[in-house]
Amino acid sequence: MTNQTGGRRVVTNMSLSLDGHYAAPEDPLDMGWVMPYAVTDVARDHLTSLWEPATTALLGRVNAEGFLSFWPTVIGMEGADPRDEAFAKWLLDTDKVVLSSALGEAPWERTTIVDKPTTEVVADLKATEGGDILVLSSASVIKALLAADEVDRLALTVFPVFLGGGPRLFDDGLPAGQWALVSQAAGEHGTLSLVYDRVR
Repeated sequence: MTNQTGGRRVVTNMSLSLDGHYAAPEDPLDMGWVMPYAVTDVARDHLTSLWEPATTALLGRVNAEGFLSFWPTVIGMEGADPRDEAFAKWLLDTDKVVLSSALGEAPWERTTIVDKPTTEVVADLKATEGGDILVLSSASVIKALLAADEVDRLALTVFPVFLGGGPRLFDDGLPAGQWALVSQAAGEHGTLSLVYDRVR
């Protein structure tokens, strides 16, 4: 597969525990373990560097419902970090594509609901003009793109906790390939941000 020069990049972002899980075993929707680390400078700067070049947010339904019920409340919130407010505004204003077979119409502005395979949706988006296509913490979407070798930039924040179980982002059987480290930062509470580009 040749590298698409000048095309749109698919950028995925996910938080992982040190033992390689993206969710706790007993309640996958409980992201409480992430919260102490998500509010660090490293995590906030990491997210900012990802959304600034992006013009489309690609989300699974569960994440869309979580993100779009929480983030708009941050705008104008007393004491909110300016980076959090800036991300919330971007999320509201940017084009959003939500992969879902259950949602009939979008309850959010600037949102398209698509019931198609992830790789088809990404191929359609890559055929249009725009900046990066940013997949925000939607594990099912990221897993499908990794399996199809469709991720151009892999962004991770690694938090120094063991969850002791739960779902993993990297399943066995992914296409073999090399990645180049683009940036790394470590900060408060041992939060580590890593960004890799796919070497094709």
